[in-house]
Amino acid sequence: MVILPELVLLAGALALFMVSLGKTPAAAKSVAVVFGLAAFAATLLSFQAQGSLFYGVYAVDQYSQMFKVMIGFSLALLIISGQNLKGISAEVRPEYYLFLFLSVLGLMMLVSSVELLAIFISLELSSFALYLLVPMRDDRTGIRVQMEAGMKYILFGVMATGFMLYGMSYLFGLTGSTYLKDILAFVAKVDLQPAVAVALLMVLAGFFYKLAVFPLHFWVPDIYQGASNETTGFIATIPKFGAVALLIRFLAVPSGQSPVVIELLAVLALCSMFYGNLSALVQKDIKRMLGFSGIAHAGFVVLGLLSLNSEGYGVAVYYIAGYVLMNLACFLVISNVSQQGENLCIEDFNGLYKRQPALAFILAVGLFGLAGIPPFVGFMAKFMVLTTALRGDHLLVVCLAAINTAIAIYYYLSVVKAAYTADPGDRPAVAVQPVIQLAGFALVIAITLLGALPGKFVDFASTVVQTLP
Repeated sequence: MVILPELVLLAGALALFMVSLGKTPAAAKSVAVVFGLAAFAATLLSFQAQGSLFYGVYAVDQYSQMFKVMIGFSLALLIISGQNLKGISAEVRPEYYLFLFLSVLGLMMLVSSVELLAIFISLELSSFALYLLVPMRDDRTGIRVQMEAGMKYILFGVMATGFMLYGMSYLFGLTGSTYLKDILAFVAKVDLQPAVAVALLMVLAGFFYKLAVFPLHFWVPDIYQGASNETTGFIATIPKFGAVALLIRFLAVPSGQSPVVIELLAVLALCSMFYGNLSALVQKDIKRMLGFSGIAHAGFVVLGLLSLNSEGYGVAVYYIAGYVLMNLACFLVISNVSQQGENLCIEDFNGLYKRQPALAFILAVGLFGLAGIPPFVGFMAKFMVLTTALRGDHLLVVCLAAINTAIAIYYYLSVVKAAYTADPGDRPAVAVQPVIQLAGFALVIAITLLGALPGKFVDFASTVVQTLP
């Protein structure tokens, strides 16, 4: 029961491996849906599980289980909403789902890892499986940049991993231990001496890369554009949970109150916001736009961490949960509006409300949420992040973040405007399976409920963070 979700995902990966050896690749979709739903059910069944495994390097507690539930829920919705896999050829779909499950398995292991080597192995399992998904895009979509995107992704990822490993070696040399509890106790005692600060910064660089925080954001637009729509939907959502979980584990220590850490986080947050939003303003490709907006949202997540207390960490978890749901809604629409798995420009959504009203509504809810318009979760998430930062006397940062919120409204609503006011022209109607519509409306309900009732989620997340050693 303690590692039930991980075992289900591993069983799913093995089943998909067996399917890949056979001559019935069409069975991969059914296997993926069954095991995706089973993985989510397993996270719910094991939610109260507690334990420490493998000589204390793997902690199963409320904190890790909270993230596993969110990862499992997102995986199930992602598989259901993108099960047509228009951008992936039928021959390699079993392998595609196999690597998808392995990547999620790595993320579930990551949120439970409390030792440097366990963190590294989990992160690499998740990352390398993901690197293989990018170049698997079907050439028949008319896109020829997936190989370039795959090479860039792995090269940038290896660079970030190199920084992280170098920082880990520093921490081990300084503390004589690879366990987080020993490392963080040492850090709290020495109050961020230069060597410790450099080591921590290099380790955090690996997590900032996953979250796409400035200046480790440069991979985002090209990889989003080059990968298939379904792959981009995964990259833009579920891995963010692992990055936030680890960031909180590293920052939730007394040494986190250092002015150096606060100033660094504030600068990174503002740079991410301004760079992401200003770059998104001029994008025509919808995935590149969402990529740059993701950089801006990463800045808001870091802004939530700026308070360096349990309330701020709870708000950061709430923000990333809402962000993932809103992005899943957007990519559900993108994957289904795209006829052959091709990339879409903003004008491709012209008149979508006439061609497929359900998808137009789901897209509008996702974009309204990302823009921070009530009553959706994006509004409450941004409001609570700004409120938390204001309580920490970061008035200038809050004002600049509010300006970024106004900038973002323009490019998000330009897509909604195209979907509801522009003439569809000769663009065809969009056929959508009922199960995909149900997944979309489930996302709409979740986005709305989280926006209307944020208190219980934030209180629970804040309480769980307080249990960290």
